[in-house]
Amino acid sequence: MPNMRLTKNEMPAQAPAERAKNFYEVTFGYTAETAIDEAKRCLHCKNMPCVGGCPVRIHIPDFIAKVAEGEFEEAYHIIQQTSSLPAVCGRVCPQESQCEMHCVRGKKGEPVAIGRLERFVADWHNANSCDLPVKAEPNGHKVAVVGSGPAGLTCAGDLAKRGYDVTVFEALHLAGGVLSYGIPEFRLPKAIVQKEIDNLRALGVKVETNMVVGRVLSVDELLGEQGFEAVFVGSGAGLPRFMNIPGENLKSVFSANEFLTRVNLMKAYKAEARTPVFHAKKVAVVGGGNVAMDAARCALRLGAEEVSIIYRRSKEEMPARAEEVEHAAEEGIVFRFLTNPTQILEGEGGCVRGITCVRMELGEPDASGRRRPVTVAGSEFTIDCDCVIMAIGTSPNPLIKNTTEGLETQKWGGIVADEHGQTSREGVFAGGDAVTGAATVILAMGAGKNAAEAIDAYIKSKQ
Repeated sequence: MPNMRLTKNEMPAQAPAERAKNFYEVTFGYTAETAIDEAKRCLHCKNMPCVGGCPVRIHIPDFIAKVAEGEFEEAYHIIQQTSSLPAVCGRVCPQESQCEMHCVRGKKGEPVAIGRLERFVADWHNANSCDLPVKAEPNGHKVAVVGSGPAGLTCAGDLAKRGYDVTVFEALHLAGGVLSYGIPEFRLPKAIVQKEIDNLRALGVKVETNMVVGRVLSVDELLGEQGFEAVFVGSGAGLPRFMNIPGENLKSVFSANEFLTRVNLMKAYKAEARTPVFHAKKVAVVGGGNVAMDAARCALRLGAEEVSIIYRRSKEEMPARAEEVEHAAEEGIVFRFLTNPTQILEGEGGCVRGITCVRMELGEPDASGRRRPVTVAGSEFTIDCDCVIMAIGTSPNPLIKNTTEGLETQKWGGIVADEHGQTSREGVFAGGDAVTGAATVILAMGAGKNAAEAIDAYIKSKQ
């Protein structure tokens, strides 16, 4: 009989006052007993609506059934059939708007905690199993993957399972893409990211770091003298956007990309860090997405006395995950809704001394479906701060599009690709943020999976 309790099992976590001062993971994860109890809430619906809400089509009821039986390793192998990064997805996927949104239990209570169960299964496997993935029989074909973020790693893993000789080219010195440089340690421990990458290496995936495609090698060279039969571009969207308001060139103004890269990839929060970051007292973070939450919470952990998130719409329109907003509020982050910056004020030594803003009100919906913010006349005011972090979005780096013959791109810089990842250039596929602009980890993974299937079909058609 299923467990008909209406609520999820709570996720244990550090107390807000404690975690706001450290970079350890906020949540502790389920125990085996809690996971089994939560798994028994699943009704095992015949039409499996939760699977339809998962971009990588994990066999959710099947793995949950194994958890309910205490067969955790079996559950892991079920997840691994379709997902290359289960420990990552269990932590950072917006399950509330995907698989859990479609859960039947959510109609008269809370949905089954699918994401928490996925995390538990992956963590249990990593802690208890020494088995490495089995390398597939080589099929004699080579594929290059540009970028080692979620799209690239997923594409590489799926191709390796089919027997392809896959090489991933990563521009930075450490693989993982946004998983390594963007998402903070307290949300996604980097040891977990590297463990997932080690699993891909065990499948035969080769990873070359410090390889800037478009500079060291071009896509044309990969397809030519390097002998790759197809290239997948999953290089993400790492070019930060700014508001183009006065004062953005001051010394203590950061893009969220730079700030988070220094903190996460270069460990600037450690006392012995070789590349430290500015430790401000009062920080203003502009934006309302997950990146803004990450930047604000990192600034707090670096010792800021006050951190504000400035967002031009209301809380209801914020694109950030509800859990991240809740955690930020618990930790003392100040939310300034319906507020828009107009100027950053210069202080001593060319640093920031404040940010001038105006009040906003919501008008008619815009193209995104959200109500358009409109300036309230005469509402200008100033917020005291000594650091501003811009987290208002990113776009793809133009390096690849500018160095690849015949690659069509969109006006804003994204690569044009169909639902299978096929671009205008034969043999070149693309997916994730490089095509859509900044989105979620799981959507990038779904794009990588689709592209792997298309690449497989493309190469087979050439035989």
